[in-house]
Amino acid sequence: MKKIGYATGVFDLFHVGHLNVLRRAKQECDILIVGVSTDELVLSLKNRTPVIPFEERLDIVANIKCVDHAVAEHTVDKMAAWKELQFHVTFKGDDWKGSEKWNKLEADFSEVGVQVIFFPYTAHTSSTKLRNALDLLEQG
Repeated sequence: MKKIGYATGVFDLFHVGHLNVLRRAKQECDILIVGVSTDELVLSLKNRTPVIPFEERLDIVANIKCVDHAVAEHTVDKMAAWKELQFHVTFKGDDWKGSEKWNKLEADFSEVGVQVIFFPYTAHTSSTKLRNALDLLEQG
């Protein structure tokens, strides 16, 4: 049986930190499915839309060598995603490890046999830092 992995993200202003997570995730599974957050989901969570529109972000992620399938992520409900995609392992940056939300998700996932793997967060590069730099350029 092939091991299916699931990683999610906004993937706005795609950078090496995103690529590192996806490469690492692919090393842990046979088939890597990547959920790309829709513009509407990002707006509801962050009160701003991504710089790069959803369809373009989805196309970028879908064409990365280590990604087998890219899908739209319309909700933050990871159990709903599991019910639809039936993955065996999911991946998240370690900046979320130990949070109340992910502690609950780890417990819920363990009940259905899904492993949660946390990867080191790439602190020196982030979409937030890139977005802030772009905002400063626009103001200047």
